[in-house]
Amino acid sequence: MDPVWIEQSQEIIGYKFKDTSLLKQALSHSSAVDQREESNERLEFLGDAVLGFVICHETFMRFPDFEEGDMTKVKSAVVSRRVCAEVAETLELHRILQVGKGMEGTTLPSSVTGAAYEAIIGAIYIDDGFDTARDFVLKTVGARIDDAASSTHQDNYKSVLQQVGQKMSGTTPMYAVLDEKGPDHAKCFEVAVELDGKRHPAKWGASKKQAEQLAALAALIALDLAVERDDGTIEIKEIQGE
Repeated sequence: MDPVWIEQSQEIIGYKFKDTSLLKQALSHSSAVDQREESNERLEFLGDAVLGFVICHETFMRFPDFEEGDMTKVKSAVVSRRVCAEVAETLELHRILQVGKGMEGTTLPSSVTGAAYEAIIGAIYIDDGFDTARDFVLKTVGARIDDAASSTHQDNYKSVLQQVGQKMSGTTPMYAVLDEKGPDHAKCFEVAVELDGKRHPAKWGASKKQAEQLAALAALIALDLAVERDDGTIEIKEIQGE
């Protein structure tokens, strides 16, 4: 291996490998090797799993009020081919990625560079363990977790209302089912939410979860912290705490 290429590659990635053969494999597209198993495809497979776990774990730990659906949205927003390609472009992996002669001098597909990013994660995991791989993931996509969570948070009115309660009075919203109707397989529920001793307008929903979300939104509107626009979208205002 060219020592200049190794040094340049490690500088771009921001990690110095103990086993530089892992670096070479992670940056070898299948078009650049004689045997398929020498390409970065296996490391990409492993890196994809490590990336997904790190994002799931960080989301779980950072946002304890997020429900499963909210966490899934964050993962989907961060662990995607588009994001991997964007990170690869930011790192300029195209400068060091080894490709076959037919691809040299061309603009590499984003899928190729994005796969190399995941392969690097897998290679770092093999070279120095999970903690180092996690640090690399968070360094390269950590900010995107908060961005995705912020967007998801806006759609989770229960989460927003809980934040309101904590910031404004140190209290937690309490939800109560006031009524239910319909057969067992298709029940509707009427739910009201009480915050800081005040009960807000009750709302009906096709499930308890939906009714709670609608009740939370009603409370936010009543508190002048949310506005429903003419096009049906909801604007959440900035929450001022004590």
